[in-house]
Amino acid sequence: MTAQTKPTIVIVHGGWHIPEHYDKLVTALESADYEVHVPRLPSTNGPRPPNADLDSDTALVRSYVESLVRAGRTVAAILHSYGGQVGSNALYGLGVDARAAQGLKGGVSHLIYMTAYAVPEGTAMMDKVKEFNNMDLVPLAFDFAEDDSCVHRNPKVFMVGPGPEDEEIDKYVETLVRWNGKCMYQASKHAAWRDIPVSFIYTTADMTVPFDYQKNFVEGLEKAGRKVQTFELATGHCPNFTATEGVVDAVIKVVTA
Repeated sequence: MTAQTKPTIVIVHGGWHIPEHYDKLVTALESADYEVHVPRLPSTNGPRPPNADLDSDTALVRSYVESLVRAGRTVAAILHSYGGQVGSNALYGLGVDARAAQGLKGGVSHLIYMTAYAVPEGTAMMDKVKEFNNMDLVPLAFDFAEDDSCVHRNPKVFMVGPGPEDEEIDKYVETLVRWNGKCMYQASKHAAWRDIPVSFIYTTADMTVPFDYQKNFVEGLEKAGRKVQTFELATGHCPNFTATEGVVDAVIKVVTA
């Protein structure tokens, strides 16, 4: 596979994150000759009260990827955490096969869920938390302000976890941002995974989207008739930062299969 035939990679980041949190992953993928884009989601843009939500994030990602595929690009999307909700909602109808059926070039070739929400239409992130009877843990994990913006109460331990040196982790955590917590309660309207090949990167030590949740997502996809290629990384919720090489290996296996 030459640089010209490799898919363009678009990373849809998670809540509390900004594109800079994916620098290690971007650098590693670029070293393997991939072009990488990480658009910033409007729900992390900082105003109080928040002025953007799942709908805003969906519109941004759809517009961004549409501009690439209309130029004939093949795109592989890496969806992290809440980014799974956004990507599922935004990328429906943009698959390579769907576009080819219309005589169009380009399209989304793969959805790579990285410890990300992969749920059916009409499902919100908090619906899964309720399903697992974990709603009592929400106020312990997340600090919601009166305007519904929120921060993670202990991201160093419960979101990042072990891996890099403490100083590196501290820098990562210091740059996490306040996010619109309403996004967690908003149901997706579309499920792009129904028509685009799907892979899932499990993170077995994840304390933000637990391994049981992740396995439940994949079971749901398979019950819906989707074949899911899976990978396991023994790390926490931010493998883009703590297990970068493992993520790159998985992505390359997916897009070159």
